[in-house]
Amino acid sequence: MGVPKSKVSKARRDKRRAHHAISTPALARCSQCNEMRLAHRACPNCGYYKGRLVLELEEE
Repeated sequence: MGVPKSKVSKARRDKRRAHHAISTPALARCSQCNEMRLAHRACPNCGYYKGRLVLELEEE
C-alpha cells in the first residue's frame, strides 16, 4: 500500500498547488457591437458570432 514515509511540509504542499489558482476569463471584443464577450462564444448583447447572427434576441 502507498503510505507516506514522512510528513509533507506546508511549504512543499503549497508549492505543488501553486498552479491551481483560477485565471481570469479570456475576453474578446465583439466585431458587431464592440462589447466585451467571452472568447469563442456568441455575443450576449447582439447575438452575433463570427459575423453571423446565431442568437435571436428579443428587443425590449
